[in-house]
Amino acid sequence: MTALVSARDFSGYADNPPTVRWPGNAGLAVSFVLNIEEGAELAISAGDDRNESRHEVNHEVMGVPDLCMQSNFEYGSRVGYWRITRRLIDAGIPLTLNACARALEATPWIASDAAKHGFEICCHGWRWESHAGLAEDEERELIARSADSIRRLYGRSPVGWHTKSSASTNTRRLLSEHGGFLYDSDAYNDDLPYYVAVDGRAHLVVPYAFDTNDMRFFDSFSFVRGDDFAGYIIDAFECLLKESIKTPKMMSIGLHTRIIGRPGRITGLEGVIEHIKGRQGVWCATREEIARHWMANVPAQLDG
Repeated sequence: MTALVSARDFSGYADNPPTVRWPGNAGLAVSFVLNIEEGAELAISAGDDRNESRHEVNHEVMGVPDLCMQSNFEYGSRVGYWRITRRLIDAGIPLTLNACARALEATPWIASDAAKHGFEICCHGWRWESHAGLAEDEERELIARSADSIRRLYGRSPVGWHTKSSASTNTRRLLSEHGGFLYDSDAYNDDLPYYVAVDGRAHLVVPYAFDTNDMRFFDSFSFVRGDDFAGYIIDAFECLLKESIKTPKMMSIGLHTRIIGRPGRITGLEGVIEHIKGRQGVWCATREEIARHWMANVPAQLDG
């Protein structure tokens, strides 16, 4: 069993992780996550007080709508979504959509397509923004608004939550207060799910990752060609697969429709799919499936 922690935990599982195996006696669970943010980016034309400053270039247009930035985001919903999802569907790989509710309001057909193909929709907030520093009442309203929007468009409420950048110190408590959320992914500190205590109850964290993520085409320019992405992801996959022979492991692969969905980058995803699909000891799953399996097989207990 694993104990709940309520403060910063620098130890984690250390050298004694749970002995659980994933379905099919797999050692490694792989989670493909496609971020749906188009229409939720900061835009004066949408009533926001400023525009996003980062897309294929770093430049903020001040005081007036940024038509260049907006059209770059639109590529993700118009083209990238189809290019990415159809490759994953063809490979039989489950997918979690990390969707901002305002983005789904702008592209409701994505919610319909997700329901049709059995994708999970995890809530990525209302708008593509950090919650750090938000007033408690404002954040409570945004959580409720986002969950209601996804339920209406998708047909069921989200059970997962993932804030852009940093959550607030209140986020997990407000998710627990709202009810219905099984997990959040507002952490980057482990290769396995773990529990934390929220108002005296067990709350599951399914960690995410920034390194195995196509955002590195933009944020650090570590990836330039599709092969850069594929090579890094495959290296991480092989490391975790080897380690998973002895202890369970989980891997998150973060995708964005407007990034890896470009024709000059999609070969990177294709290479990853070809390398991973059908491998022994690997379970590809949605984050909800990972969360439910963990909760069923690794019970939590409160300290004391």
